Amino acid sequence: MLDWDDLRFFLALARSGSLSAAARDLRVAQSTVGRRLGSLEASLGVRLLNRTPDGYMPTLAGEEVRAQAEKLEAEALSLERTVAGRDTRLAGLVRVTCAETIASYLLAPCLAALHAEHPDMMVELISNPRELSLAMREAEISVRLTRSDQHDLVVRKIGSLGFGLYAAPAYLDRQGEPDYAAGCSGHHLITQLDDIQDAAQASWLADLAPRARIAVQTNSHEAAVLTALHGGGLACLARFRGDRESRLTRLITQSPPPSTGIWLVVHRDNRHTARIRTVLSHITDSVHALAEALSPNVRKSSGEKPVG
Repeated sequence: MLDWDDLRFFLALARSGSLSAAARDLRVAQSTVGRRLGSLEASLGVRLLNRTPDGYMPTLAGEEVRAQAEKLEAEALSLERTVAGRDTRLAGLVRVTCAETIASYLLAPCLAALHAEHPDMMVELISNPRELSLAMREAEISVRLTRSDQHDLVVRKIGSLGFGLYAAPAYLDRQGEPDYAAGCSGHHLITQLDDIQDAAQASWLADLAPRARIAVQTNSHEAAVLTALHGGGLACLARFRGDRESRLTRLITQSPPPSTGIWLVVHRDNRHTARIRTVLSHITDSVHALAEALSPNVRKSSGEKPVG
């Protein structure tokens, strides 16, 4: 009979294409992944994966085995979620995934308070540039900034993130105030590829400053904050980060950058599990308590500078 563990290792390698990535996902040594693949291929008497310059690629037999193995995996995960949903204990592990900036500034403080109330619960906070799969049990809860429409997920909006345009006073002294009518000619931009921004903020900044030059581009919101602090240029930043930096000036624009929603996501089979519901409620309450800082209603504040 086939060993399900061998199939699990095969799936990880087929999906990632590399021994190191599969080993990292499975939290084992690379040699273990290779040994398990060899065991499965020996049991079946057929090669399942070919090693190519682009990574491990499934053979025709490998594609067939992968399709069947994924069906088995889905059934096994469904069974696990069904059983876990009957767990009424406020104890055990809950994995929460989100963007790095959300993890550091929103969730880490609130989850510290959660542990004080429920010492038998442990939260694993995973910041990841990609959205981990709740169906595959890579995490139990996801805090996302885009709404998911997968039918097996329960999605609820719990707040909004407001954005603003920021620059360091030293940068403004050197480059002058941005002239929006002139497309911010002569200015430098700090743009973001991912993290907590989406296309709406990037498009807003491009329309606001079409004649400015991109000086730095990053996939890290925190890197964008620090680049702005050190005089790198104009940056569209989340208000909850930009406003807390006294060395940054928030600039008035004719229209504010578009906000983005904060969405709490859980698999429908897990939403009634006691420890998961507790974490969901705690995150929701914490985000609600920070609503004014996350998306300020008042347009002007100390440190805000009219320009243009």
